[in-house]
Amino acid sequence: MTEPGVTAPTEYGLFLPIGNGGWIISETAPHPEASYEYNRRSAVLAEENGFDFIMSMGKWRGYDGATDHWGRTLESMTMMSGLAEATERVKVWSTVHTNLFHPALTAKMFTTLQEISGGRAGLNIVVGSYVDEFAQMGLWREELSHADRYRFTEEWTALVKRLWTEDSVTFDGEFHRLEDCRSRPHPDPMPTLISAGRSETGLDFQARHCDGSFLTASTLEGLRDASRDVRERAQALGRRIRTYSMLTVVMDETDAAAEARRAEYGRGADIDAIVNMKRSWGLPADKALSLTAEKPEDEAFQTPFVVGSPDTVTERIQEIVGFAELDGLMLIFPDYQADLAAFGEAVMPRLRPEAVTATSR
Repeated sequence: MTEPGVTAPTEYGLFLPIGNGGWIISETAPHPEASYEYNRRSAVLAEENGFDFIMSMGKWRGYDGATDHWGRTLESMTMMSGLAEATERVKVWSTVHTNLFHPALTAKMFTTLQEISGGRAGLNIVVGSYVDEFAQMGLWREELSHADRYRFTEEWTALVKRLWTEDSVTFDGEFHRLEDCRSRPHPDPMPTLISAGRSETGLDFQARHCDGSFLTASTLEGLRDASRDVRERAQALGRRIRTYSMLTVVMDETDAAAEARRAEYGRGADIDAIVNMKRSWGLPADKALSLTAEKPEDEAFQTPFVVGSPDTVTERIQEIVGFAELDGLMLIFPDYQADLAAFGEAVMPRLRPEAVTATSR
């Protein structure tokens, strides 16, 4: 963790394409395959080009459509263990759904990842909320509300932390029961804890338990307010938390060429898959279709995006990080192989401050 009073550098990470199609739902965009080899090459490129962390999502069911978007996915924890061996410096952040992984299993898995990575492990805590993903396994509990799932996750997280620091844990709670449960060795240092979400309950959870918060908003003003909000919640508890957001980069030699790429990707928006994705959020089918039809060329991109030449992309990223008061950005690329190399050469050196007094997390 960064020492009090010390300014930490902005972190740039890579959101790996662990599912086929990557992060653009389009028939005319590059279509990364859900293969370990593709992700390994992307992770190594990220490290070679100065990125600070790599992260993978957890996904258990795709969205069909013409592209079969995310119909093929790898498992986050096992893939990141392999990538910890394939890299030397970048932090490796893996995702766990708390309703799928028992806290004792998770504690042991991430202690192992911390050993493999030499202290670079991070745990992205996700409160499972997409019904179809878990109903297909018989693991969706309809009786649990949003607030209930966060109470479950609070209890789960507290137990993982105890198992990382105590030789024996006995606990009889609302959702979990442990009897003289042992998980040694303990990780050293403790893995970084990350989570996402903009609900009041989610922000409170992040402020209490996490080292990093991934935030989204429809405007830069909203993103800045969210960043300030979760920091203030953590500060009130005597804690510090770093804030991040996600961004897709569509870059080419000129602004016009980059815009042509964006337009081509938007032209092939896979409407059926996009609607299915929105339905997985709980939206009715007619509402999901109506929202998608308003601007399908933008809906093909699952995150905010910047488009332009290296100069334009650099300026926009600096503007986003500065205005929204973020500690970092996790980046997405259409073609992880070619685009990562170009970004690393033309943009990344300009995003790094010339002199920053900082300590590593």
